[in-house]
Amino acid sequence: MEVNAAVVMITGGGSGLGAASAKEFAKGGARIVLVDLPSSPGLEVLKTLDGQGIFAPADVTSEAEVNKAISAATAKFGGIHVLINCAGIATAERVLTKEGPASLKRFTKIIEVNLIGTFNVIRLVAAAMAKNTPGADSERGVIINTASVAAFEGQIGQAAYSASKGGVMSMTLPIARDLASIGVRVCTIAPGTFETPMLATLPEPVRKALEANIPFPHRLGRASEYAILARHIVENPMLNGETIRLDGALRMPPK
Repeated sequence: MEVNAAVVMITGGGSGLGAASAKEFAKGGARIVLVDLPSSPGLEVLKTLDGQGIFAPADVTSEAEVNKAISAATAKFGGIHVLINCAGIATAERVLTKEGPASLKRFTKIIEVNLIGTFNVIRLVAAAMAKNTPGADSERGVIINTASVAAFEGQIGQAAYSASKGGVMSMTLPIARDLASIGVRVCTIAPGTFETPMLATLPEPVRKALEANIPFPHRLGRASEYAILARHIVENPMLNGETIRLDGALRMPPK
């Protein structure tokens, strides 16, 4: 799919991987629909796109709010060609602590946002993509999800986060098969340790320890590198049903 003039909806577009993706696709001539919470820096990111987008505030777990964002995109740009799901949250909690069993409420919240929220947006945007005029190879759309290397090697305290990202990875192929009939491709990117607002809160010694585990390049990943891969997935028509690790050959240790 050609990036130029495509309409790209990005959840979690107010920061980190989502914001970097917005800038990369805007640079390629796409029109951007930033989806994030009203409290996010979404409007600030929008100012960097030189008038090539809109901010559509929404909680990815809300059917009504996501549909409102889709309607705003359709009204402004006529449809949606690409969806990039970057919205997500993370907490660390052992199954059993000195205070007792882990919080089921916190576990449920992570699953709700990272896994159910991703599926919620996919199903609603897919319905909009089905109305697109087919392009080359009868393609109507591309969907890119965000998992994590934690889906493969979850660390101590990551039961909820790993479960949510493992779910995103596991549903990639069946959703790609489901949506093949309407000409929509589906891939997932599984980043390693990246320079994002989520990691920025960690103490410097912890960040250095994370870098030490990455074989090469010997540093944290950059959000722009995620964005470059997302763009390549959109532009390469044979990428479908795949989860791609983006981690510098990192294999996470237990802790």
